[in-house]
Amino acid sequence: MDRGMVEKHLQQAREHVALGGQHIARQREIVAQLTNRGSDASEAQRLLKVIEESQILHVAHLDRLKAELLSLR
Repeated sequence: MDRGMVEKHLQQAREHVALGGQHIARQREIVAQLTNRGSDASEAQRLLKVIEESQILHVAHLDRLKAELLSLR
């Protein structure tokens, strides 16, 4: 990939990581609200786990792109 394309993908990856962080925070709030109300939070917790696992992949992709950009310098 050329430098310009890597930089474009890097910016997109940064946005995905930031958005993922927001989704995780919101889902944690939902889990806490359900738990505090005494409601079944198991489905919300499963979704949180999926979002957290996706975030791990997004961060790994971001790290790979950063390394690729460094190798192009």
